[in-house]
Amino acid sequence: MTRGNELGDFLRARRDLLSPADAGLVSHTARRVKGLRREEVALLAGVSTDYYTRLEQGRERHPSTQVLDAVARALRLDRDAAGYLFRLAEPAPGTVAAAASPAVAPELRRLMDHFIGVPACVVGPALDVLAANAVARQLYGGFARFDNLLRMLFLDPFARRFYLDWDRAARGAVSSLRALAAPFPDDPRVTETVGSLALHSPAFAALWARHEVRPRTSDSKDLWHPQLGEMHLHYQAFTVTGAPGQHLFVYSAEPGSPSADALALLRALAADGEAGLPQGPAPGDPAPATGAGPCEPDGHGRRGA
Repeated sequence: MTRGNELGDFLRARRDLLSPADAGLVSHTARRVKGLRREEVALLAGVSTDYYTRLEQGRERHPSTQVLDAVARALRLDRDAAGYLFRLAEPAPGTVAAAASPAVAPELRRLMDHFIGVPACVVGPALDVLAANAVARQLYGGFARFDNLLRMLFLDPFARRFYLDWDRAARGAVSSLRALAAPFPDDPRVTETVGSLALHSPAFAALWARHEVRPRTSDSKDLWHPQLGEMHLHYQAFTVTGAPGQHLFVYSAEPGSPSADALALLRALAADGEAGLPQGPAPGDPAPATGAGPCEPDGHGRRGA
């Protein structure tokens, strides 16, 4: 990530996202800017317009806790975004490593491989996949590479089929990236990932510019697997306390549901390495008639409807 005026970039982006009506203000004049004006944020925060302008421009480097609290309230920041604001304004040098370690402990690998019978993977702050069990590799097997969740989401065409609600998945991934990467502003993988995606994906660049911050600790996942069809999963993220910056993602399904049955089949595929199940219907496709033959492979060698 760039190390320029990050605080000012964040404040401007969040100001742009908030309308006067959202902030409880009434506007009687035509507006040439989206969101709130600087003077409106200053009014809501109880500080002078000059002071707030200097804060956005990076000329005020030491805002008090009271001012930051007031600005967070004025911009209607939730707990995660407010914490990110404080981190930008009051960095604590030396408390964390400059870069997260990519090495996954052998004990954690054994846990994923032998004791977790559902998809599980370890990711770093740039959402690089540092380790994954066989069930996770089967779940993401339709992608060209299972290497970085963001690259897969924004640059692999298969993502538009895999994620049933791609827009929701994209927004959640970007806001999670900003939260996970915040403690590692000098991590070269974070800088490289953000730079590459901003260059090659306008969708990523637009979402990154919104400066939304929300770590994904748990969420629902509506997915489409090339062999199993639709899967509605829940994932939980766990912090790997012995390796700052690493998180363990575990996917599960409601017991007794069709998705739980699909996970059982996924485990079978992972166990024997075979891929002989019939093609599942693509999202939005009608169910095939009884006795219909398999669909023809597409240009990527994957079967598609």
